[in-house]
Amino acid sequence: MIRRDIGLLWHSDRSGNLGVGALTVGNIALVREVAAGLGIDPHFVILGFNDAGVPYVNDDRVRFEPFSTRSALAFARTIGRMDAVLDIGAGDSFTDLYPAKRLAWIVLSKVAAIAQRVPLVFSPQTIGPFTGGTAAKRRLGALARWTMRRARAVVVRDDRSRDAVRAMVPGVEPVYSVDVAFALPWTPLPPVPGKRRIGLNVSGLLWRGGYTGRGEFDLGYDYKALMEGVIEALLADDSVSVELIAHVRGGPGSPDDDGSLADELKARWPALVRVPDFASPSAAKSHIAGLDALVGARMHACIAAFSSGVAVVPVSYSRKFEGLFGSLGYTRLVPHRGMDTAAARALVLDALAVTPRIREEVTAALTHVDARLEAYRAVLRDLFTARVTAER
Repeated sequence: MIRRDIGLLWHSDRSGNLGVGALTVGNIALVREVAAGLGIDPHFVILGFNDAGVPYVNDDRVRFEPFSTRSALAFARTIGRMDAVLDIGAGDSFTDLYPAKRLAWIVLSKVAAIAQRVPLVFSPQTIGPFTGGTAAKRRLGALARWTMRRARAVVVRDDRSRDAVRAMVPGVEPVYSVDVAFALPWTPLPPVPGKRRIGLNVSGLLWRGGYTGRGEFDLGYDYKALMEGVIEALLADDSVSVELIAHVRGGPGSPDDDGSLADELKARWPALVRVPDFASPSAAKSHIAGLDALVGARMHACIAAFSSGVAVVPVSYSRKFEGLFGSLGYTRLVPHRGMDTAAARALVLDALAVTPRIREEVTAALTHVDARLEAYRAVLRDLFTARVTAER
């Protein structure tokens, strides 16, 4: 077996955001699958923000190298020691969605890999479109384009990102894949007899108005009013058990925390079932797989449902939802713009009334997933075989 040190840039094996964890565990699974067929023994160095949680990957071939502004140079040197770097941009951080400071570190780490001639692959993620914002973001957008031109491959998880890359960097043809969380392993749990189980993944971030509290996501609907209406309608149905699914744990006082909000909702509506926080992304998916349906505003909670065949109604807060699910031919979701609160509530409740039909739609959409994952597997094979060939 040939050892390869693989840097997993902007991944995490301990993030309170289980979506980032799902990307990490899913990507490791895909790399190992491809590497095994090539006689390669991958050793992973997870390179990301300094999350303080308990690791959910316990493996002597996986270690974590945290980033901080004080250790930026050491972080760059670690990148330079890798045989290859797979950069997933935390799923959606190589975009206009977050503040310029976050984007700066996301972009500059790519520059570090390119400058040290480490093969860089953009793992499946949302990209762009870098069309506006502050002067700082525009400058970062120009540098982002430079990194895409010099990467070994740019892999996107939806058609909107594919189109954005084509527009931003003519001549760079992105590889069209799908979110690696579709490869997240899970364990079927024994069925729970009784009422129909509807999961609600209520986003603390959206409920509290975003990071600033001023609703910077510019949604077409009122998220808090939408979820209050859905909760009250579901609790009025005696045939339904409504479960609160927390998929992001934030620190004390953080607006980006689903768990504390779930506790508040349980106190307000005691009939709600507060599901305990999950120890890992796979544990979350295993529970979600046993639901009859999920309404979710965290994309990877929705992917956990979707990929396990559960009827799901995503509630979007950015184009990444419409891009990912729409590219699979699945359109039963609340769009982040263009629909008011009353229409959004009707869409959710109408969908939950026909869950068998939704499961059929999910099953049909899942037929596209393996071919899309295979496109990414092909990128990984090319990456590993090119290195072996160069060493002969």
